Amino acid sequence: MKHIKTVFFLFSILFCLKGNAQQLEILINQALENNPEIQKFELQYKRVSEKVNEVNTIPNTEFGVGYFVREPETRTGAQRFKVSAKQMLPWFGTITSRENYVSSLADVKYEDIVIAKRKLMASVSQSYYNLYAYKAKQRVLTENIKLLETYETLALTSVEVGKASAVDVLRLQMRQNEMQQLKDVLRQQFLAEQTNLNNLLNRENDAAVRVVDSLMMPSEDFEVTTKNLALHPELLKYDKLFQSIEQSELLNQKESSPLIGFGLDYINVSERPGMNFSDNGKDIVMPMVSLSIPIFNKKYKSQTKQNELEQQEITSQKQERLNTLETLLDKAVNERISARISHKTAIKNIKQAKDAEQILIKSYETGTIDFKDVLDIQELQLKFQMSQIEAIKNYYLQSTIINYLIQ
Repeated sequence: MKHIKTVFFLFSILFCLKGNAQQLEILINQALENNPEIQKFELQYKRVSEKVNEVNTIPNTEFGVGYFVREPETRTGAQRFKVSAKQMLPWFGTITSRENYVSSLADVKYEDIVIAKRKLMASVSQSYYNLYAYKAKQRVLTENIKLLETYETLALTSVEVGKASAVDVLRLQMRQNEMQQLKDVLRQQFLAEQTNLNNLLNRENDAAVRVVDSLMMPSEDFEVTTKNLALHPELLKYDKLFQSIEQSELLNQKESSPLIGFGLDYINVSERPGMNFSDNGKDIVMPMVSLSIPIFNKKYKSQTKQNELEQQEITSQKQERLNTLETLLDKAVNERISARISHKTAIKNIKQAKDAEQILIKSYETGTIDFKDVLDIQELQLKFQMSQIEAIKNYYLQSTIINYLIQ
């Protein structure tokens, strides 16, 4: 639990820059408690752990009863029936090896839980940032629609005095229609993403999600330490798999050892009539010790070879996954840098677009406003505002990936 809390802190540290981590923390905690995939892995872990009790057993005790149809005569009397009991015991340390092997399998399942929780926390965070972007873009579109309405009023006034044509008004209205359409589409995308997030939390699809109004680009990036990548649970899982194969081989060696058996035979003997001696009718009790030796042990040699090959396979799989994670990390770091560059450029362009807008306003005062230029500037301004929101979203999304990989 301490490990999960640490990971959550690292996932939400960027969000804390705006002091709004509480809502994201609530969503993540709900997901960790209610997500069926997490519950599935936890149940698998409990099931495998329970197998320790299953393997902590010895073979069944064998009981036998025999009745002599034709009673064999012996010196002490006729044998009537026979009762036997036998118990085979595995070689010393075999049961312990079984327990160690099953425990190693449970360790692998535990890593599945850790990985699933990390992925879930990343998914919830990414979904939340997507919702922020949809909401922020809708707000920008609302502001731009109001701006166009202001320009439409100016255009109508200009038409009345003969300084603009009705075509200019229609262009402004069509542009408003396009922006309203885009806003409606974003609304539907928000609802679809909200459903995705609610499914991660395993709650009603239409449950409302509160999203922060604004996110700022952090002044600096947190440090990326690639050495922590080697401790990622996806890679630790391969180490646990390797160890489970080691335990499997130790168990294989133990099971290739002999089995020791202890038993007892009891034979009921009836008295011989007309005879008088001390052992007349004395029952027979015969303790027994047996040894089961796997002389034909090709099976165990084959299992040893399979274990060696499987360990080599796991080593290759781990290296392959490490290469993949390194690639993902490098890509996320570079895309986060790109997001910061895009954000910086968007800020500059938005400022210049607003300066151009002010120039157009002043041009209207002199009666020389060109409403085609108004639409061009407004379109550029919207493009830059959308680019700014997208850059912030991408920065947080890539930071979430980096946190998943190295923290």
